[in-house]
Amino acid sequence: MRVVLDTNVIIAAFAARGLCADVLEVCLARHTIVMSGHILSEVERNLIRKLRLPKDTVESAISYLKEISEVVEPAKIEHSQCRDKDDIKIIGTAMGGGAGIIITGDGDLLTLKHHRTVRILTPRAFWERLKDG
Repeated sequence: MRVVLDTNVIIAAFAARGLCADVLEVCLARHTIVMSGHILSEVERNLIRKLRLPKDTVESAISYLKEISEVVEPAKIEHSQCRDKDDIKIIGTAMGGGAGIIITGDGDLLTLKHHRTVRILTPRAFWERLKDG
């Protein structure tokens, strides 16, 4: 399956061993991770600002993410689809990359539950879905 990991999930995966890191590992092993330049830029910015990682470490992390994912151009999405305009690019990434799932902790995205054929799940809901087969 093709999945989009939202920025908050990627940051949490890099910040600590836990559910988001496990989700990232499963996605690496069993799925295709779809990203966009927008997501990569947000990850880079947050790794520097929030986690205060050194620039060379962040550059390595971004290079790694580019290697393990398929970077796509986000599809155009109507602004009225989201409460938060930044989420439009996340949905657009999923649509542009043919993803079936967006994994996120973003409440604005999660309230949508889906966009057309793309399901929007928390990391926990995704994990439970994997366990249930």
